[in-house]
Amino acid sequence: MKHKNFPEKLLIRFVIGLFLIFAFSVGNFAQSIYFPAEGDAWQRRTPDQAKINADKLKEAIDFAVANESKAPRNLELAHYQTFGREPFGEAVGAFKERGDATGIILRNGYIISEWGDPNRVDMTFSVTKSFVSTVVGLAFDRKLIKSLQDPVRDYSSPISIYNQNEKFDTAENFGKSKLLDLFHTEHNRKITWEHLLRQTSDWEGTLWSKPDWADRPDRDPSNWLSRKRNLPGAVYEYNDVRVNVLALAALNVWRKPLPQVLRENVMDEIGASNTWRWFGYENSWIVLDGAPVQSVSGGGHWGGGMFISARDMARFGLLTARNGKWRNKQILSNEFIKQARTPTPAQPTYGFMNWFLNTNKKLYPNAPANAFVHVGNGTNIIYVDQENDLVIVARWIENNKIDEFLQKIYASLR
Repeated sequence: MKHKNFPEKLLIRFVIGLFLIFAFSVGNFAQSIYFPAEGDAWQRRTPDQAKINADKLKEAIDFAVANESKAPRNLELAHYQTFGREPFGEAVGAFKERGDATGIILRNGYIISEWGDPNRVDMTFSVTKSFVSTVVGLAFDRKLIKSLQDPVRDYSSPISIYNQNEKFDTAENFGKSKLLDLFHTEHNRKITWEHLLRQTSDWEGTLWSKPDWADRPDRDPSNWLSRKRNLPGAVYEYNDVRVNVLALAALNVWRKPLPQVLRENVMDEIGASNTWRWFGYENSWIVLDGAPVQSVSGGGHWGGGMFISARDMARFGLLTARNGKWRNKQILSNEFIKQARTPTPAQPTYGFMNWFLNTNKKLYPNAPANAFVHVGNGTNIIYVDQENDLVIVARWIENNKIDEFLQKIYASLR
């Protein structure tokens, strides 16, 4: 009888042994994925160690530097030469003179190369939108937002604008609402969180003195006030007024300043520096629980937005490259990351703001189709290629040179 059972017991022990070996191997593999320590203690690897041709990598970096943006370094001046010429285009937020062309290349999480001044804090323009979607994702993960398909009006509350100079007890203000309601119109009541995240809401109204139609307005002025509204979800339109609507809606859900939400739940967790700042506008203040709070902007379109270093941008890029996980902590859920990377039906190269997707290689023909990039004016990019474990930050490069820059990067890989 003992002899009969012996092979069975041996088989059980063998299976258990295999399981333990597998579990140990998986654990070691997970531990081997590198995440940089806080501050400047970021390990480096030579191009050779990272299986990159050093000469070809230098050629790519030299190309990025040689193709620095031709726009003025005085970003306030650059604004008035472009967006500032639109209706109601005056600046209402801060601008900052930018630095040199700058960048970082990470492979497997390690710094392979840097150029320019990676610790310098500069405007990052619409890369800020990726931080807006991040704080919405954090609210979703914590069930402050139950479903991204819920109408935003179900989460809205009365908003009191903070204005010390305004007097309510005047005849001119009699009968006028003293509160801001973002979703009271028949059209706006249909808008969901997902519509705002994908820039398909077609929200109508004015926020922080900027009408929705005044951002990148129709070339025909006769359409500015009379055009037909699109059903939410049907049409993609890049629009900073509506991005700011999402930021204000998220502020109401969190009930505390969004920079504080981001710092506590993301930036401190990934070891970012203490130098980044997220600004709103001079007139984007509300009264929240008895205190004045600034609603931040989702870009630098009229000034403000995220001011951040390339180093901290790279940390955020690495977080998204690791599907929202940093070491052993899931900072953003896989569910939210998956939705952020799902193409928008009305614009397949766009996921959630500001996750641009290389769907069918339409954005960057020389890059993998599954790559994605956080993009802002300037041009500022945080490029992520999970297949090759690459994160690339490039700042102040001509937008039409990015694909060629990436082509040279990929030519350097071995």
